Amino acid sequence: MQEQLVNEIAKVVMEQLRNVDVYNTEDRIPIGVSARHVHLSQADLETLFGKGYELHKKKDLMGGQFAAQECVTLIGTKLRAIENVRVLGPVRKQSQVEISKTDAIKLGVNAPVRLSGDLAGSAPIALVGPKGAVYLKEGCIVAKRHIHMSPKDAERFGVKDRQVVKVRFESGRGGTFEDVPIRIDPTFDLEMHIDTDEANGLGITKDMGYLIK
Repeated sequence: MQEQLVNEIAKVVMEQLRNVDVYNTEDRIPIGVSARHVHLSQADLETLFGKGYELHKKKDLMGGQFAAQECVTLIGTKLRAIENVRVLGPVRKQSQVEISKTDAIKLGVNAPVRLSGDLAGSAPIALVGPKGAVYLKEGCIVAKRHIHMSPKDAERFGVKDRQVVKVRFESGRGGTFEDVPIRIDPTFDLEMHIDTDEANGLGITKDMGYLIK
């Protein structure tokens, strides 16, 4: 009786496996783990580093952005600090701080999960540089995971700007990230951005994800 039950279960499992779509290797998305960082307005840059100051490029990033040599210190509402936080350039109209949820807990700030640039009503935070300090009434967020791609990539995947998809991981601990918006621009390289908490949670390093529409 037990052997018969095992055989029946095996048949059901095999049938299910036949019906599962195998992930297409062309649907793979490179993963970029985004550490905490800061974008600065020109006014705030000068307050932190001095009048007329310009950022010094360390490494080029996609979309015309770059990692600068400059770093700042973040100060939260609990007066706890995180030092050596990288500044990204070029300057923006409004300063923005992107951290992980773990960072937010350490700093004591209630940073909402947002896409870059969506700063209305976000958390306050203070920044300290070698020449001064800046207090932002809003501008601190936990960066929402997302996928960058060019229009050519979007056509290949059959997706549109701001479309929300899922991404499956089979390496590390394995798992699926849901609610992943797509951002399309001619200057973008194909890459999914997640923060350090998400990467650590699924054991992701330089892995590839599989896009699921």
